Amino acid sequence: MTEDDWRQRKEITDFQVNEISALQFEVVATCGPKARVGNLTLPHHKADTPIFMPVGTQGTIKGLTSQQLEDIGCQIILGNTYHLAQRPGPDLLDHVGGLHKFMNWNRNILTDSGGFQMVSLLDLADINEEGVNFQSPHDGSQMLLTPEHSMKIQNSIGGDIMMALDDVVSSTCPDRNRVEEATWRTLRWMDRCIASHKKQSTQNLFGIVQGGLDPHLREICLEGLIKRNCPGYAIGGLSGGESKDQFWRTVSLCTDRLPYNKPRYCMGVGYPVDLIVCVALGVDMFDCVFPCRTARFGTALVGDGSLKLRSPQFATDFNPPDVNVGGLVNEQYTRAQLHTLACKEQTGAQLITYHNICYMMKLMSDMRTAIVGNYFDKHVKNFFEQQYPDHKYPSWAVDALASVEINL
Repeated sequence: MTEDDWRQRKEITDFQVNEISALQFEVVATCGPKARVGNLTLPHHKADTPIFMPVGTQGTIKGLTSQQLEDIGCQIILGNTYHLAQRPGPDLLDHVGGLHKFMNWNRNILTDSGGFQMVSLLDLADINEEGVNFQSPHDGSQMLLTPEHSMKIQNSIGGDIMMALDDVVSSTCPDRNRVEEATWRTLRWMDRCIASHKKQSTQNLFGIVQGGLDPHLREICLEGLIKRNCPGYAIGGLSGGESKDQFWRTVSLCTDRLPYNKPRYCMGVGYPVDLIVCVALGVDMFDCVFPCRTARFGTALVGDGSLKLRSPQFATDFNPPDVNVGGLVNEQYTRAQLHTLACKEQTGAQLITYHNICYMMKLMSDMRTAIVGNYFDKHVKNFFEQQYPDHKYPSWAVDALASVEINL
């Protein structure tokens, strides 16, 4: 079948269905129309949702040990299939028994499919029905990533959750035909992923909802993935430059349609305000490089926003970064110390990364507590008042929260 034939194919009548799930998910509390708390049991560990998952691209969170992540309370971390395939490689991971053993991590791992590199390495990628041909940014070598190859690599990595290879298009892509092509191809590739997934009893394969910012295409992808009975579902193709109004409406459309009894994962979302809004809209899982990346630039996340600790104003500030966050950094370091370290020493980036992940863990824990306690709307209002003391709230957030009966 030629590429043009694939483009013309609108109906997929012979599709694969997941028949085995290696997870259990139970919604244990709700508050308002959509916000919910769940218990997610995975092969290596239990996790509480809503949950934030730090990104460890090559099997490590830069600057932190696996034991530190466990001490902080991380329950799931991410690994990147494309980069792990480059180094240390699937053969070595097969030899040692997977990424858990390689990095001495006893809790859960989620691996992406490598699809995001279609956007981040677009100039080095050629996409067709077979898969994605990448040119390595490291040594120039070629790598053909097909759905089958992605599954093989992810089976070697051994993550508790694997993501299907999807055709990722930037959310700002102006070519609707390309977005429609990617939507249907995502479903076809989902079938190939299911068929080639060799460890269904120990690894869960999530589908990714694509469709850009077009509600009709999102509906097509949602319907197709739900028919395939995935253990969980991700909302993909966002956080790529679209307006925040488009962002929240797309998230809300997806959470309205996705099965109630399956975990919902919004990919690449990590700004605190975005997390609060998306939890209100019914999302269970999140990941983002933001907390770790911003730490490497000397920025600490705190209850009323952020602290740019390289700024001279913190040179004589002997308060902890945020006394309400807790953790080793707030117990043992002052802003003045972190200012000195962040300006000159790698240790500063490590300590601020530790603090920022502590902040994210507490942010999610506080939301879970508020939902269970049936005061999530009050919690959201308090959060926004602290972040925006002048009450100049982002209009998109006001509209999004109003849609779930939280009025700022």
